[in-house]
Amino acid sequence: MTDKQRKKDLVAEYKQAFRPMGVYQIRNVDNGKIFVAGTMNLDAARNRHEFTSTRSAQPPIPELHADWKRYGGTRFVFEELDRITPREGATATEAELKACQDELDALVELWLEKLQPYGERGYNKKR
Repeated sequence: MTDKQRKKDLVAEYKQAFRPMGVYQIRNVDNGKIFVAGTMNLDAARNRHEFTSTRSAQPPIPELHADWKRYGGTRFVFEELDRITPREGATATEAELKACQDELDALVELWLEKLQPYGERGYNKKR
């Protein structure tokens, strides 16, 4: 197998693989406020949050951003609350990703109901 073919095979394999999916919270250890969300890529969510909290002029969660600036980034922790596991042997087809997204949406609703991260308790906005 040539290096070029090997690279193509690795790219194809990567595209068919699932990323770690689930529900997470970002917790302010000083005041206990939390932000709860779900993602189809937990690693990317962690990186995106850190990047937007430190460098974004228009952060997606202004209250969290203000506290990040006030308390400092070391006072926040990213915690995985729940993880979705795809069916055994499944690949990341459109249908499988849709099923995972539906499961993720339901899990987020359960965690929001359980933790109530609104107002004084959190950074989420009621829908």
